[in-house]
Amino acid sequence: MIDDAIRVLAGDCTVITDGADRTEYRGRVTTIVKPDNTVLVHDIDGYQPVAWLTRADSVSSDRANDFTLVAKKDTQTLRIAAHDQDGFAHYPASAAGTPVGECPECGGTLIRSGDVHCIDCGNRYGIPADATIRDEQCDCDCGLPRMRVERGLAFDVCIDRSCESLDDAVREAFDREWDCPEPGCDGDLRILRRGGLIAGCEHYPECDTGFAIPAGIVTGDCGCGLPTFETKSGTRCLDATCERALEGTLEAESAADD
Repeated sequence: MIDDAIRVLAGDCTVITDGADRTEYRGRVTTIVKPDNTVLVHDIDGYQPVAWLTRADSVSSDRANDFTLVAKKDTQTLRIAAHDQDGFAHYPASAAGTPVGECPECGGTLIRSGDVHCIDCGNRYGIPADATIRDEQCDCDCGLPRMRVERGLAFDVCIDRSCESLDDAVREAFDREWDCPEPGCDGDLRILRRGGLIAGCEHYPECDTGFAIPAGIVTGDCGCGLPTFETKSGTRCLDATCERALEGTLEAESAADD
């Protein structure tokens, strides 16, 4: 299954834009209608369209007599009438991204564009934004690529969470590893998924303490009792608002400068 299609109309056309002002053009142009209903009208000159309408509310067409395509958004209208039609077609389209492997289902190319998906059959695999796709395939029979993700440790797992769960790997490494820092609470922090991975108190909802697990490697302990993580932006506490972690980071940076 293809994500969607790009529609193309080419020929001798009259192009009328109508909104705050009215403008009319005529020439041999190519009109492109993208899957999000963005309409672009290109002529022979330059890279900028002669006319366009971004994410139109509606795009309709009438093939009777002169082929007419009408796009509307709020008070704006873009109308293209083909007097001499060179061609009109729907072309299969998908997001473009970095090739990362071969789809085991259909043999198509897997690309990374936000998530990982096949440009032919459309199979999708949601992955963390900071994941690094590896060249190695999964050890099981799924045939998918593996990824490296840092969540306290560097985990090497399949991109298909139903095959190998990143959540389970993080849970095995850090579930109940840290005490809840809330005064008077004797709970452990459990590894949970609440939108993203968090370390949350086992006594929820009586204690609603919880921290998003950052993308990084555990490097030690903060003065507040929670772990510190080495991330792309520097060392930080599991608690991103912890003042003691910030003070420690500044002291370390000062010592490095000396």
